[in-house]
Amino acid sequence: MSERLNELGQPIGVAINEWSPCQSSPLLPMPGCYCRLEILQPALHAKALYEAFVQDKNHANWTYLPYGPFDNFEAFNNWLTPQSQQSDPLFHAVIDLSTGQAVGLASYLRIEPAVGVIEVGHIHFSPLMQRTPLATEAMFLMMRRVFDELGYRRYEWKCDALNEPSKNAAKRLGFQFEGIFRQATIYKNRNRDTAWLSVIDSEWPRLRSSFEQWLAPENFDENGQQRQSLSECRSI
Repeated sequence: MSERLNELGQPIGVAINEWSPCQSSPLLPMPGCYCRLEILQPALHAKALYEAFVQDKNHANWTYLPYGPFDNFEAFNNWLTPQSQQSDPLFHAVIDLSTGQAVGLASYLRIEPAVGVIEVGHIHFSPLMQRTPLATEAMFLMMRRVFDELGYRRYEWKCDALNEPSKNAAKRLGFQFEGIFRQATIYKNRNRDTAWLSVIDSEWPRLRSSFEQWLAPENFDENGQQRQSLSECRSI
């Protein structure tokens, strides 16, 4: 544990003497090899997003989100439009570079530049990007902006503690499980215990290297199957 003793012999945290607040996230695209993240604009993205999300025929992707599913495009767009007008959460659309179409959403939220803490959330990846390099690259691009461009110290992931796929996805990406906040909130008329996970800045260089190795074209065979898993890349 990183600590020191004060003059009273009490353990206290390590000194941070040269800290300055982080920058706000720029409203600029995050380009990758497989996808691009750009600030959500319903006029550009809403129709494609709706068409991508309705590929989820049984609405399973909406279960752990506090909104949706939506019965029609108008209802979806009426929800999406005010989301695009906020700075926290700051919503991004995920664009599939092979089609030019929006196929998912993710946001930065609970943004605290003064202490260098930021969360990723409202993650909704349609079936068109699930279990593809796009999904991993989108999360890598958001992490890279947070740590490399903006200098944040802590990147958080929170989800319903019963949402095992979300927790497993976070752990695969390198987030460390920290614990559960019991009865943290209520949504869709039900209780939510919230699982907390995080990545901190000292962990990022190793994670960045593993993402770069995993996303490299040579890590995929002619059928698009990975040669090494992300966890295997982390162990190198």
